[in-house]
Amino acid sequence: MYSLKIIFYFIVIKLINAQVLWYQPEQIHLSYGETSNEIVVTWSTFNDTKESIVKYGIGGTILIAKGYSKIFVDGGSKKHLQYIHRVTLSSLTPNSIYVYHCGSHLGWSAQYWFRSSPTVETWQPHLAIYGDMGNENAQSLARLQEETQRGLYDTILHVGDFAYDMDSENGEVGDEFMRQIESISAYVPYMTCPGNHEEQYNFSNYRERFSMPGGSESLMYSFDLGPLHIISISTEVYYFMNFGIKPIVFQYQWLEKDLIRANLPENREKHPWIIVMGHRPMYCSLTDKDDCTHHETITRVGIPFLHWFGLEQLLYNYGVDIEIWAHEHIYQRLWPIYDYKVYNGSYEQPYVNPGAPIHITTGSAGCKEGHDIFNSTNPEWSAFQSKDYGYTRLKAFNSSHLYFEQVSDDKDGMIIDSFWVIKESHGPYKFSNMDWATMDGLRLKTFH
Repeated sequence: MYSLKIIFYFIVIKLINAQVLWYQPEQIHLSYGETSNEIVVTWSTFNDTKESIVKYGIGGTILIAKGYSKIFVDGGSKKHLQYIHRVTLSSLTPNSIYVYHCGSHLGWSAQYWFRSSPTVETWQPHLAIYGDMGNENAQSLARLQEETQRGLYDTILHVGDFAYDMDSENGEVGDEFMRQIESISAYVPYMTCPGNHEEQYNFSNYRERFSMPGGSESLMYSFDLGPLHIISISTEVYYFMNFGIKPIVFQYQWLEKDLIRANLPENREKHPWIIVMGHRPMYCSLTDKDDCTHHETITRVGIPFLHWFGLEQLLYNYGVDIEIWAHEHIYQRLWPIYDYKVYNGSYEQPYVNPGAPIHITTGSAGCKEGHDIFNSTNPEWSAFQSKDYGYTRLKAFNSSHLYFEQVSDDKDGMIIDSFWVIKESHGPYKFSNMDWATMDGLRLKTFH
């Protein structure tokens, strides 16, 4: 028989453990606000701190910004609960290094830093781009962490499929993934789009954990970065029709409006390169029988049989320069392509004044599912392909020159592919059947 004293201590310990409170900030990550001159700091706590504060500054000065928190309950059986905090830092001094930490009077994070965006037109942003990293076998993570903290990148583009899956283990896998990327995402804006592995509970883990422009109810947004106008879309609205057709229609209409605005002469002069990123590619040459291996890829031609809301013609008509995808666990670069026809700038210089968008699939950052396998024969529209784990770098030099390279993590950081895209002018392609229309009072002129 236990003594009454031992039973008393046991009850006290149980009560204390039942009241453990978790106020410490974690899963810290940055993103752009409604402009690239705003930074949104997002983090999680597992209890309500009643306040969301970022202390930040340059050279010893301390500024304070306050935001809000929102309860997020994962849809799993345990109803895993956390408070997701968001604070917007506005009116930042351009091209300056800010030191910050976040939290509340109940607990603060470690100190981090970020560089605010320059406003000068000569800014040459440097990006790391990848999809399909995963919580397990995040092969490229260590190299990306090191390069980010050395100041190599201004922005990260994660093109869908994050933790495999964020909702797993009642959301705890998502927590662990967000902790893993903190050594990247707490230092540079971590910009995202949803992938198929985020679908559970109507993409709730994706919507709630990330703070992208446009708010959590929107799976698409755009932002400007130096000479780049970057558009993030959800290819998943075409593949999860259980959520209805409305998301497809809404995104298509939103996308065309955004492309119209981006093509206004004053906007295209400031941000001439239009880059679209979405998770599932329109083209691939693999053995896995995914949709991109089919001639009538849904995102390319639209809803099956009806061919409504296809994206390829829309992006071609509005002169999109680069299309970035993931989903397939490989790296594949295409020649300039539209409707399975190659439109190289010339035989000697295919990416100098190309006649169609350039597609890049970069879905080999890691993940537990391993590599995909290329077909034994390489189609004429495929310029380069590799199944090495790795990621893509983009350097935007100016209005006429972009530079891409592919890093192989399997080969200890070796550059296995590199190429320049050079354009003397930007706009609709020569053979576009675009009939410029007036939309929302915006009239465009054809310019070459």
